[in-house]
Amino acid sequence: MKGNVIVGQSGGPTAVINSSLAGVIKAARKLGAGKVYGMHHGIEGFLKEDIIDLDDYITCSADLSLLKRTPSAFLGSCRYKLPQIEGNEEVYDKMFEIMEKYNIEYFLYIGGNDSMDTIKMLSDYAAKKDKPQKFMGVPKTIDNDLPLTDHTPGYGSAAKYIATSMKEIIRDNESFGASKPTVCIVEIMGRHAGWLTAAAALSKDVDCDGPDLIYLPEVPFDVDDFLEKVKDLAAKKSSVVIAVSEGINLADGRFVCELGGSSDFVDAFGHKQLSGCASYLANRVTEATGLKSRAIEFSTLQRCATHMASRTDIDEAYNVGYIACEAAMNGDTGMMVIIQVNGREPYLVSYNKYDIHEIANVEKKVPHDWIINDGTYVSEKYLEYARPLIIGTILPYYSAGIPRHLTLKNKK
Repeated sequence: MKGNVIVGQSGGPTAVINSSLAGVIKAARKLGAGKVYGMHHGIEGFLKEDIIDLDDYITCSADLSLLKRTPSAFLGSCRYKLPQIEGNEEVYDKMFEIMEKYNIEYFLYIGGNDSMDTIKMLSDYAAKKDKPQKFMGVPKTIDNDLPLTDHTPGYGSAAKYIATSMKEIIRDNESFGASKPTVCIVEIMGRHAGWLTAAAALSKDVDCDGPDLIYLPEVPFDVDDFLEKVKDLAAKKSSVVIAVSEGINLADGRFVCELGGSSDFVDAFGHKQLSGCASYLANRVTEATGLKSRAIEFSTLQRCATHMASRTDIDEAYNVGYIACEAAMNGDTGMMVIIQVNGREPYLVSYNKYDIHEIANVEKKVPHDWIINDGTYVSEKYLEYARPLIIGTILPYYSAGIPRHLTLKNKK
């Protein structure tokens, strides 16, 4: 029998992060791991030795199936930044002591950019101290901004939710405007990369024109130019719907949400909390035009809507978890699993592993040649890229008319 596996979840949850956890658990058990442990609230919980024996919660294929249908991070997440190795070796010594205490040979972390930095530092320390443990990163982020992988698990389901909700908002907004046009501004997550907001364009179909304007953070935002475009649209249409990234910024680098007095909260990684961009712009539209305007923030809804998850996304999330655990147990370390698309029509993918040093702390943005119409829309190239990622559904298991979930309260 091999040593034990431990797996953690970190950063913002997704609709399919638990599918990756299910993949890790399945691979670990199939390949003969002794135990499968979970970090309660990621690396932060691990440092407190808050460790879960997953045998107490997940004992059969039915549990794994329900886990796939459960939103948020089953194990609990965190935003915790490990210190640099130099000058802080006692922190790393403590972590490896905990691993040795629980006979942990394989350490897997499901997360985005910051989580891959954690894998990088742990694998570097293990190499420096000649430790036997293996460390593998499992990609996850609705932001779709991890490099080298074609896309990240979590993105397809968030894109599906955004496209669906945008289409429904457009339908709703069209109901009004008999006497005056109505303007609706929808704020979508995305600090520096506009992948999520670009997904608003997927709402365009034979029965829907899609949003009128799409603004991504890759292009500097001009408030006056924005207001002129809204006035022009309102002169021609009774309904105007606009998608904006929460991270759209002015030419001087300031976030637009800061113009409305957003929160000054900064997390452990130095990320400022962004919110209020749509509200600020809706107020400016009303002041400048006298038109009725409303702001909608998708906020956490776009990352927790497992009832609308993409089947493609669920399957790929499971696969990267399985392959990462398999790779670790076969001796690989300091790597992340990546998705390679070999064809988009028909859609064909394969999986590979890549050096974590080429991935950690690198941010992939929407290509500039995919942003068109003076920075107010996305091209057909983006739509060809994203359409396969939202295909398929997986039905929830229902109880009393609403979806049923697996939680840490369901102890066996």
